[in-house]
Amino acid sequence: MLTDELVRRAAISYGVCVRPVLSRVTDTVTGESRTVPIPCGATRAAVCPSCAERARRLRMQQCREGWHLAAEPPVLEPSPDDAPEGDDGDQGDDDDGIDDARRVRSTRRREDVPDLPRLPISAHTVGRVFESPDGKTYRPSMFLTLTMPSYGRVTSEGVPADPASYDYRRAGLDAMHFPKLVDRFWQNLRRATGFNVQYFAAVEPQRRLAPHLHAAVRGAIPRALLRQVVAATYHQVWWPSCEFPVYSGNRLPVWDEKQGGYVDAGGWLLPTWDEALDDLDSDTDAEPVHVLRFGRQVDMQGILAGTPQADRAVGYLTKYLTKSISDPMGDDDYQPSPARRAHVDRLAAEVRWLPCSPTCANWLRYGTQPKNARPGLEPGRCTSKAHDRDHLGLGGRRVLVSRRWTGKTLTEHRADRAAVVRAALAEAGVEMDEHDQYSTTATGPDGRPRYVWEPVRFDRDADRPSYARIIGHAIDRRRRWREQYEQAKQATRPPPGDVSATAPASPEGNPPCPPT
Repeated sequence: MLTDELVRRAAISYGVCVRPVLSRVTDTVTGESRTVPIPCGATRAAVCPSCAERARRLRMQQCREGWHLAAEPPVLEPSPDDAPEGDDGDQGDDDDGIDDARRVRSTRRREDVPDLPRLPISAHTVGRVFESPDGKTYRPSMFLTLTMPSYGRVTSEGVPADPASYDYRRAGLDAMHFPKLVDRFWQNLRRATGFNVQYFAAVEPQRRLAPHLHAAVRGAIPRALLRQVVAATYHQVWWPSCEFPVYSGNRLPVWDEKQGGYVDAGGWLLPTWDEALDDLDSDTDAEPVHVLRFGRQVDMQGILAGTPQADRAVGYLTKYLTKSISDPMGDDDYQPSPARRAHVDRLAAEVRWLPCSPTCANWLRYGTQPKNARPGLEPGRCTSKAHDRDHLGLGGRRVLVSRRWTGKTLTEHRADRAAVVRAALAEAGVEMDEHDQYSTTATGPDGRPRYVWEPVRFDRDADRPSYARIIGHAIDRRRRWREQYEQAKQATRPPPGDVSATAPASPEGNPPCPPT
């Protein structure tokens, strides 16, 4: 008898989602009803290895396609349904404002960082072409790695040699505000180079669990200038003090409906977020609560299109996208040591209680009402994923892509992969399954939607199909698609020595699923 675990392993080997979302679709014309599995779309291998690997390979295609462009890509218009990842704009002054809407501090740069050249930014995004003495031309790009500074000496396993002296608070704050530092770096780099630098970047944890950035950068930039920009990039956090908690345990502030805010045990109303910032503005000697900088370790490599080095860099850049932040090295058989578990526990405890944003409930611990305070807030229970053990402060996206990297959305890249399969099958004369037979846009004779979709509730639907049956059908379908695709590739493959025939391009890994 096939157990659910055996079926799950078979699904992973065929690239089938192991935890699909089930929907029941009913044909209003024939009255036929069937259960349809929809892939969960998870990006973590611990949740669904098949969907996570599919998402990683899609990112590999996106990275590879935009890295070495020789022509300007189209301008990607923002869409509410498929907005591009990352930041691609100018955030304004060199020194951050307390409140982006109306509070702006001095634009004077810090005295402890070097000045940067500031050039008008041109619109071009394609890198320069270089010519060698023998007449060959090259259009190199770059692979860049940025790291954070040290918080204390660590062992080869990535755990602190002396946990008591390791600066966990600074490590937690750096992780929480790391995306802002990265945004500032791209702004400074564009201003210093004078062109619209484009990038595909992945935020990953080092062995010591500090975040670092791998980035494919289009075009070549002088290494000395890159190091200068890294050294001159910083981000200041102008917040009320959050170094020492004022309330803890059972002494937490509570919501008072009459006063419209949170009060302490003595009935005193805590200062609002705006009042706390007003006090900060009035203090001429005030310092930012935290300042982020990159570490000294910077790696820069020149990359040429079509080389094995370029392929290796794409794979390395996306290598850990399916792993969690707290377990970047782990797999099913990995067992962390007690010292490493203690290191993760200590960092997770730190980020749980640190405020992650002006609206974070943790501000109540420090005697300040969060921005837009409302009833029900409780320190330690902020809903931001930055506080989760799996993220360890990194609440933003793991993949950052500039708006003019390829001029395509991720949905369009996914459609490109499916189009490759369709083209190969069509050229080989293989008839594809009718994948849009349950389309939500199909209408019946009365002009109303022909197919009605409704979710299957596992806790209520007694007639739901078994897990093995649903996944088994999906495996059979995927196996049939794979066989058809392999036959199509064999049929269209040029004979040995025939360079005139052109075989269809093959996507990496399993063929993508045509849309349902």
